Amino acid sequence: MTVKPATSTEAPKSEARQGWARYAPIALIAIVALGGAFLLRDVLSFETLRDNRDALIAWRDSNYPLAAMVFVGLYVVIVAFSLPGATVATLTGGFLFGTFPGVFYNVLGATTGAVLIFLAARAGLGQRLSRGMDTSEGRLKKIRDGIQENQWSMLFLLRLLPVVPFFMANLLPALVGVRLVPFLVTTLLGIAPGALVFTSVGAGLGAVFAAGETPDLGIIFEPQVLLPLLGLAALSALPLVIKAVTGRKGLA
Repeated sequence: MTVKPATSTEAPKSEARQGWARYAPIALIAIVALGGAFLLRDVLSFETLRDNRDALIAWRDSNYPLAAMVFVGLYVVIVAFSLPGATVATLTGGFLFGTFPGVFYNVLGATTGAVLIFLAARAGLGQRLSRGMDTSEGRLKKIRDGIQENQWSMLFLLRLLPVVPFFMANLLPALVGVRLVPFLVTTLLGIAPGALVFTSVGAGLGAVFAAGETPDLGIIFEPQVLLPLLGLAALSALPLVIKAVTGRKGLA
């Protein structure tokens, strides 16, 4: 029995199918993100949490392990598909599970979702968009060059400071060839301080609901919160400063 070799026309077709398969995850994310932006913006909201708080607490009390798993799973979906409501989800984690272990659930869900969209972007877009960014200008080019030259510091800064939206901070590293381990570690540690702040706000939502008020998300700008975050950002930027100074001395 002989096997007929693939013809010259079959090989390009096979490669094209493989190419489309690589684009499928990121295409699905884009489609769901667009749909969610229109359909879920009024669902994943503070008002929804307020109106359903008693039912959520009752369900948590009777199904705690399941409630924790479902919450983390939903958080993963929100982040992975760039759906609206990530801030409300973080508040909900604190409201349902307290500051601890609520912050653990929030960071776990956000990090897992970020890794999924990172992997999808790296597999689907890969070198093609990376080459496109090579010719880009402005902020994207500066961020790209900074990540390539000072990977760990720049990745931490992307997480600690709101330079770009969260979903862009998940995509940009994939487009410039960042490896999974640095992305995972810097995401996990970089989002933890902010997650802790908003989770603690969520843990106090019971009193806020009872008073008929809305949570003060501006707490992130209070000196006792903002200054430690800026301190962490300064530590992350320190290698960049040292490199710039020593580089200038070397040129002198």
